Amino acid sequence: MQLILRRLALLSLALLGAGCVYRPDIQQGNYIEAKTVDQVQAGMTRTQVRYLLGTPMVPDVFDKDRWDYLYYFQRGRWRKPAQRHVVVYFKDDKVVNVDRGNIPSAAPQTPDEGTPVAKFPKI
Repeated sequence: MQLILRRLALLSLALLGAGCVYRPDIQQGNYIEAKTVDQVQAGMTRTQVRYLLGTPMVPDVFDKDRWDYLYYFQRGRWRKPAQRHVVVYFKDDKVVNVDRGNIPSAAPQTPDEGTPVAKFPKI
């Protein structure tokens, strides 16, 4: 009987300990907002695009005229991660096309607050 109580106590401690594991927020890639991507227009130079969106996350070694911007944000353990992907195509160092991918109109949320982050200055 005492052996069963010990095992039951050990099992309950293991279950309680497993539920208390902290999972930090994970943010990777370029911070991408719809209003910033909307400012990228055909005819802009690479320098102007880099000013708006930052340095591309994935430089394509086979195609120098394509810049990929990726964003990934995983909040805690159970929520679905926010993922965004923008591709900017160039020809003769000028923007010819922007593939918005899955950019929502709302800005990503900060980990501690519920309001959108105002990161970029208004141009």
